[in-house]
Amino acid sequence: MSNASLSLEGISAFHDSNKVLDNLNIDVAAGELVSLLGASGCGKTTTLRVIAGFMQPSQGRVVLGGRELTHLPVHRRDIGLVFQNYALLPHLTVVDNVMFGLKQRGVSSSERRRKAMEMIEIVGLSRFVDRLPAALSGGQKQRVALARALVIDPPLMMFDEPLSNLDAKLRVDMRVQIRRLQTAGERTAVYVTHDQEEAFSISDRVAIMDAGRIVQLDAPEVLYKRPVNAFVARFVGFENIVPIEVVGRDGGDATVRLGKDTRIAMSEKDFGPIPDKALLATRPEGLQLGGEPGRAIPATLGLRTYLGRAYQYHCASDAGTLLAHGDVEKPQAPDQTAHLAINPAQSAILPYETPAASQEDA
Repeated sequence: MSNASLSLEGISAFHDSNKVLDNLNIDVAAGELVSLLGASGCGKTTTLRVIAGFMQPSQGRVVLGGRELTHLPVHRRDIGLVFQNYALLPHLTVVDNVMFGLKQRGVSSSERRRKAMEMIEIVGLSRFVDRLPAALSGGQKQRVALARALVIDPPLMMFDEPLSNLDAKLRVDMRVQIRRLQTAGERTAVYVTHDQEEAFSISDRVAIMDAGRIVQLDAPEVLYKRPVNAFVARFVGFENIVPIEVVGRDGGDATVRLGKDTRIAMSEKDFGPIPDKALLATRPEGLQLGGEPGRAIPATLGLRTYLGRAYQYHCASDAGTLLAHGDVEKPQAPDQTAHLAINPAQSAILPYETPAASQEDA
């Protein structure tokens, strides 16, 4: 079956009296993999349940390839599902588990075995066709679940935290395999995860969700470099977020105030346009010890931790506690004064929010 585009149009949904999806809109192109990323309770798993048919929305439409699915039962949606807990039938062998969906669709015995064996070979389990799930490792079980979902050649694949039960190395191996199979078959896919690295490595685009809405939907590279607000910035690793106010402009430089009394010059050529009031967001590696006074943030060094590639310092500044990096070859002692250079490549200028609102988003 050919792959199809997916549209969610104005989806709202409730658990009891709690609204968990709030007028959600998203379009997934045919052959695209979009991840839904967010903390527990943000609505990502509910979105998957609505698409799959496990839950009815209170309003809105689910459309796959021009065909409305909103009120169809699960078995008529023809969606391939891969779950966190594998959902294998324990009394069936690997090959019988993979054939199960084909049998439900009335495929002949010889044809479903041929297709199942072909898919089992693709996921690298040819030596295990006659084993029961209890005799398989976690990674092998997940590959069986993947083969079972792919063998029916659905127009849409959906993954619900499929790697969360695996160890770190196996998670990396499996996400590579999932991405390889998805791109090779140009399969449309929705992938639910709470793991940013996993989402970024596997996706064409990532939707960051909060309180039942999509806050930002973009390519991983765009999310990483250009978050739209403080909530997204924190989610993608900008741990230092401080209010700034422009108190002077001179050519391409903006003089900004941080905290009560700190003033530094920032080049709009490097940082882009700086509004009169904004938030300066940086990753810890975006603040480096040894900056130029007047263009760097003065601070007092505190706790030092070793990261391998650098030392990380908790720094007391007029703008609050900041995380900064220093040369691994030149460890600095606590209580020293330092100037923290701001690296534009690891920084972003965000719309201004009050400190209370910005912190609530975290």
